[in-house]
Amino acid sequence: MRSLQSALAKILLIGSAGFLAVDARGAEFIVKASTVTEMKAVYGQVESRSVLPARARISGTVASVRVSEGSQVGKGDVIATVVDDKLALQLRAADAKIAALNSQLDSARTDLQRAQDLLAKGAAAQSRVDAAKTQFDVVTNQLAAAMAEKAVIEQSAKEGDVLAPADGRVLTVPVAAGSVIMAGEPLARVASGQYYLRLSLPERHAVEITEGARVDIGERGTGTNAGFVKAGEGQVAKVYPEIENGRVIADVEVADIGTYFVNERTLVSIPVAKRTVLGVPPEALRIVHGIDYVTVETADGALEVAVVLGATFQDAGHPRVEILSGLADGDKVVLP
Repeated sequence: MRSLQSALAKILLIGSAGFLAVDARGAEFIVKASTVTEMKAVYGQVESRSVLPARARISGTVASVRVSEGSQVGKGDVIATVVDDKLALQLRAADAKIAALNSQLDSARTDLQRAQDLLAKGAAAQSRVDAAKTQFDVVTNQLAAAMAEKAVIEQSAKEGDVLAPADGRVLTVPVAAGSVIMAGEPLARVASGQYYLRLSLPERHAVEITEGARVDIGERGTGTNAGFVKAGEGQVAKVYPEIENGRVIADVEVADIGTYFVNERTLVSIPVAKRTVLGVPPEALRIVHGIDYVTVETADGALEVAVVLGATFQDAGHPRVEILSGLADGDKVVLP
């Protein structure tokens, strides 16, 4: 009985050992060539879609400036106030002229009424009534012209307020209170519209850059020495047809670019080419004394092959490690 139990134990041990050996060998992975997109890390410069100047509409002295660099403004907000002292004098002169014409109008109205009364009594000729009527019309028109001139002066005084041309952020304020400024000169520059990234790449990449291509945006403040750290994605919106100084220019739209400074540079990874590579799953690699090995199934059995590794990439959603040398297309790699 004891010998039977011992025999059964040996059979179970042999069976389990065989099962472990098959499990340790695992499945096979057929090495196949894959096409991957080669990315290039370049610097993109943040720019505003439009930069509008807030210009003075009248000449005069800057009385006050209500914004500074970096201020957020809305369309129609008062940025500064320009005062022209001559406008106050012109306004007083217009008021005096209107008062004088009002007196002349009252006198002409009285003369016209008197002439009409005398004509009704037969004591005056029709010509006198016509003359009085003409004088009344002349003074009425002069008064209307004087009031229109006053309205122009009042409108000029109102135009002393310099308004923001659009919603955005103030970039520069080149004037200060007390400065003398002419009509049409800018008092501030406002960056309006969505920010975007402008890229400048070598001419050899011009053919590979296409509109609609996905672009990886690096983390703000990182450089090439620190390595590329992806923080977001963008899309190539426009590729300019003219090459300047051996560089091709492209614009990248970013949905939420954040609070970047205008003209700030940030790292961008953009697709520039495609190449064919061989890759294996990371679990197929084994490191022995600092050398990477892959187990390959051959006609003579399993063989350990030393390989040189490249970059990692994604193949149909699965991670792969690029094999620069040591394997060929169609090789059967044994997974653990």
